Amino acid sequence: MTLLEIIENTENLTDLTTKFQGRKSQVSKEITNIVEKIIENIKTKGDEALFNYAKQFDGVTLTTKNLMVTPEEFEEGLSQIDEDYIRILERTKTQIEEFHKHQLSNSWSIYKDEGIIMGQIVRPLERVALYVPGGTAAYPSTVMMNAVPAKLAGVKELVIITPTKAGGKVSPVILAAAKVVGVDKIYKVGGAQGVAALAYGTASIPKVDKIVGPGNIFVATAKKLCYGSVDIDMIAGPSEVLIIADEKANPKYVAADLMAQAEHDKLASAILVTTSAPLVEAVNQELERQIQQLERRKIIESSLKNYGGAILSQTIEEAFEVSNQLAPEHLEVLTSEPLNKLPLIKNAGSIFLGEHTPEPLGDYMSGTNHVLPTGGTAKFYSALGVYDFVKYSSYSYYPRESLAKFKEDVEKFAKSEGLSAHANSITVRFDKE
Repeated sequence: MTLLEIIENTENLTDLTTKFQGRKSQVSKEITNIVEKIIENIKTKGDEALFNYAKQFDGVTLTTKNLMVTPEEFEEGLSQIDEDYIRILERTKTQIEEFHKHQLSNSWSIYKDEGIIMGQIVRPLERVALYVPGGTAAYPSTVMMNAVPAKLAGVKELVIITPTKAGGKVSPVILAAAKVVGVDKIYKVGGAQGVAALAYGTASIPKVDKIVGPGNIFVATAKKLCYGSVDIDMIAGPSEVLIIADEKANPKYVAADLMAQAEHDKLASAILVTTSAPLVEAVNQELERQIQQLERRKIIESSLKNYGGAILSQTIEEAFEVSNQLAPEHLEVLTSEPLNKLPLIKNAGSIFLGEHTPEPLGDYMSGTNHVLPTGGTAKFYSALGVYDFVKYSSYSYYPRESLAKFKEDVEKFAKSEGLSAHANSITVRFDKE
C-alpha cells in the first residue's frame, strides 16, 4: 500500500489549500447550542451548574471542598514521580525560558519639543488560566509551554483547570509540571463548563483575564463563544507538518517525521514537498517499514491517506512557494544548507532546520513554543509567546502652549466628521474667563 500519494500539479493549489485548511471542522449547530446552554447555566447558577456538569460529563462528585488540588494531593502525586523525570521537566523549563526571555518588551517614552511627552506602558495580565486536557491523556508539555512565558511576562496569578475522571485525581505528571513552573492552584474541572466558569466567574472560581491551552471541540467552541468577556490564545485546529526536502534528504528521517505528526489524530496532516520523485518512492518504502512497529498505526494510515501527500516541485524555490501558500503549523527544511533557506520562508508557525532538528524536539524541549497557528492561519497568527500575556497602554502629555499649536487643526478635523463636541472639547480650553 502506498501511504504517500503524489500530487504533481503545483500550479493550482486551491483545492489542496481548501482541503488542508478545512480540517478545522465546522462546528455543528448542535454543538454550538449545547455549549451556549452550558455557558448560560454557568452564568446564572455558578457552582451548582459547574458541579452538576462535572458529575454528568466526568463522573466526578465535586464540592467547594474538593474542587482544588490540595497540598496533600500534590504531595501524593509528586511521590509517584521519579527524580529523573523532574530533571527532564527542569531542563525543559530552562530551555523554554532561554528562548522566551528574548520576547520581553519594555515600556518607553519619547520627549518632544515644548514639553510634549508620549509613550507606551507594558503591563502583565493580572490573572490567566491554563486549560490542560485531562482524563485518559495527560500533557505536561502543555503546562510548560503555556506557563513559562506567562511567568516570564509577570502574570500575577496563573491557575490551571483540568478535568478528572472517576476518583477525582489529577495526573501526577501534570502535578509535577505545575510544581516545576510554580503553579499551585489547580481546579479539577474542564470542558465548556470550566471555560465558562473562568470567563464569567463563580463563587469558587474567580473570573480570569485570559484562557490559554488546547481542548476538544466543546472546549474550543466555549473559548470562541466566551471571547470578548475573556481573552483567549487561539482556536487551534488539527495538527500539521510540511517537510521540504531535496534529493539528498534521508528518506528514513522524512518518513519518521511525517508519521510523528500523523499519529496525533485522523485529521492530522503530513505533507512532503520535494524536487525528487525517487525520494518519494524511498519515503514510501520507509513508511511501510517503520509503521509496522508503531502503536497508532491505524491513525497514521488514515491521516496520511486523507490529509497527507507528496508534492513534486520543479525547484526548491517553488517548494517554498507551495509551503508559503499552505502556511503550515510546523515546517521542516531537510535540504542542503537549510539555514540559507530562511529568507524564502514567509508563512510558518515554527520552522525546523536540518535533519537533526525534528519537529518532536520542538514539541518538548528545543525551547521554542509548541502552541502554534494551524489551518493556514500562520499567515497572520504567531506562536504563543510572552507577548500574549502582556497588554500595552499608550499615554501622552501636552502642555497648554503645545495644545494651542494643534487647536485649529484638531477642531477642523473633528468638525469634518460631524463631531462638534469633540471640537468643543478643544475650544473651551482657550475660552477667555
